[in-house]
Amino acid sequence: MRIKGILFDKDGTLVDFFGTWVPAYRAAVDLAEQATGIPGLADRLLRLGGYDPVTGALDPESLLAGGTTSDICDLWTREAGVADADALGQRLHDAMDDYASRFPVPVGEGLDALFLRLGARGLALGIATMDSEIVARATASTLALTDKLDFLCGYNSGHGAKPSPGMVMGFCAATGLAPRDVLVIGDTDRDMKMARAAGAGLAVGVLTGATPRAGLAVIADRVIDDVFGLEALLDGM
Repeated sequence: MRIKGILFDKDGTLVDFFGTWVPAYRAAVDLAEQATGIPGLADRLLRLGGYDPVTGALDPESLLAGGTTSDICDLWTREAGVADADALGQRLHDAMDDYASRFPVPVGEGLDALFLRLGARGLALGIATMDSEIVARATASTLALTDKLDFLCGYNSGHGAKPSPGMVMGFCAATGLAPRDVLVIGDTDRDMKMARAAGAGLAVGVLTGATPRAGLAVIADRVIDDVFGLEALLDGM
């Protein structure tokens, strides 16, 4: 096996999930509570999505851990029970997008340097996220990754959503690679299942997101602490 390209998940892999998305989710649910006037709605929506606002625990298989922004908003607006669900859903979507675009927290210092070194190895690099494309592009720009990418897609980019193989196939179409040449790296079962569905050469789990080692070990080919362990992994293959 020779890896020729790496397709990165974004949230929990490149971006600190809890530092970026928990505040973004909180901004949206607080807006929902204010808009509806229903006491306690904000915390109820977070729990419904899979996050406990008291303990800070997140269900790794929940919608908040790996669902699309659109699906999350649909769930929350149904629970809110408002007459104009579409309007509220758009406001919640905008609130999350706005926060995540402006305040992404990287998983560590030096992501741009890491991507430069990986690119210098001749590897094609891409990002595939269940976030919207516009937020993914804003995040890549903030993290100084844009000019180092050969591909970027969100759930609304036309390649489908995880765990279907479409995002991997889109990366392959953009780079001329075969799926067997691609390493997919992410923090959830959806990332690993997407890799499997596409026939990717390697599925690598990282521990910087929603899923603990035990959850990733049963579905990933390798599990590493974070993306900064990629170079050692590649050297050891």
